[in-house]
Parts: sequence; structure tokens; C-alpha cells
Amino acid sequence: MSIQKYVKFATKSFALPNVCVRLRELLDNPRSTAEDIGNLISIDTSLTAKVLRLANSSLFRFPSQIESVPKAINVIGGEALYNLVVSETASTAFTCFDSELIDLKKHWHGSVYSGMLAKHIALSAGVKVAERFFVMGILQNLSELVVAKRSPELYQEYMNSDKSQLPFEHQKQLFGFTFAHCSGIILENWNLPIGLFYPITNVNDVSRQASDREVGLLALANRIAVSQLEQENYANIELFTPEIANTVTVDMEMVGNATDYAERETVKVAALIK
Repeated sequence: MSIQKYVKFATKSFALPNVCVRLRELLDNPRSTAEDIGNLISIDTSLTAKVLRLANSSLFRFPSQIESVPKAINVIGGEALYNLVVSETASTAFTCFDSELIDLKKHWHGSVYSGMLAKHIALSAGVKVAERFFVMGILQNLSELVVAKRSPELYQEYMNSDKSQLPFEHQKQLFGFTFAHCSGIILENWNLPIGLFYPITNVNDVSRQASDREVGLLALANRIAVSQLEQENYANIELFTPEIANTVTVDMEMVGNATDYAERETVKVAALIK
């Protein structure tokens, strides 16, 4: 099945909640105020509670408590707030594509772990609005659920194969695309910002890894996640390929700090979003 058919299946099966669409419109409108944004979020009390919990979590580590959405906007900024809302939406999307072939709880944990790693790596590299990488880490393997739901037999073949290749290499060989590439196109079709979908779409493109720092950072985070989450098969994979090393100014001490951070905080943050 072509990548376009999986994208079409995903976009027909799940649409971004209206709050995501409206929030994006408000952020892109220079006439919008923090009060406008706060009023939009506050309509949904459950979303408000989750956003405030995340704003007060280890994702930001602010010294004082954030008690309201307007304060969250003033402290973390509108784009960071948008990323938190998209993160919360991700858990709903994951549930929509639930498959008996995938342990959804384990998949969610791995996705949040990847997001925590990516965010910390981006912070270490001095990237602004680093929680955007948290969202990218979560969403990059969304299409794995889509593929398992739409093509269970082919996905089962993928799972039963040997682990001599890295996951993204085997995905490319079997499906003709990587899960990250398919996820990126889905996110583009959901009209998410280019700063979210572009690095995901191109994360396994070695030429982009060598020329685009954000792609390189996300690729490094992915390799760390694979080495940590699937140690039995991939514990000793190369993290700093020549292409990644060309654009990423992160050392092994920073990698160790990011791994410690993700190990320590993933369960807590995953529980806040669900």
C-alpha cells in the first residue's frame, strides 16, 4: 500500500480538535490577545487542567506555580502553549488508532520517552522553544499505529522479522517509507506548523541530517531512544553518524544527561497527558 493511502486513512479517521485549529488561528493573528487565547482554552476544563499540570511539570521547571492559562501564556508563550495542546491531542489520536498488535501503553511510554529525550537534547543545543521537540518525539511514530490498524498482516510481518537492521531501515525496505516520514506527512495534512512536521518528515534523510540542525537533533534523539528502549538488539548502535555530527553540537555527557532526564521524568509526564 502506498504512503498516500495510509495518510488518507489517518486523516479521514482522525481530525484535529477544533481547539487546536482555533488556537493556531489566534496565534497567527497579530490582533489576538492573551485573553483571547485564555478564553479559548478555558472553555474545556479538562484541557485547561492538563495544560496547567504540564506547564507546572518537569517540562518547564519554573520556580513559581502557574495557576491560570493567561499566566501560562505570559510565562511560557503562546507557541509553547500550542505545543502542550498538541501533546494532549496526541494521546487521543493514539487511542483512535489502537490495534491489538501494539501494546498501546508501552507505545505511549516509548513515544513520551522519545519526546523527553528530544526536548532535552534540543535544550542542550540551545534551541529555542525546545518543547516543540517534545511534541515531535511523541508524534513521529504515530503512523506505526496507523499502519498496524490499516495493514495488520504486513505489520505483523514487520514485527516478526529479524533485528539485523535498524527499525527505520527495515521500515523503508518493507513498506517503502519510514514511520516517521509517513507521520510527518499526516501532520502536514492536519495543518500543523512546518516547524513540527518538517523535521519528522525528514528525520531519516541523511542529507538533511547533515545540513539541517533540527533534523540532526531529532535523528540523534531517535538513535538514543532506540538504543535505550530496545537494548537487546540495538544497545551499541552508532549515535553520532558523520551526518549527525556535522550539524549537532552535543557531546556524550549531554547525551547521558538527556537519558537520565528521560528515564526519571517520562512516567510522570506521560501520566499527566493521558
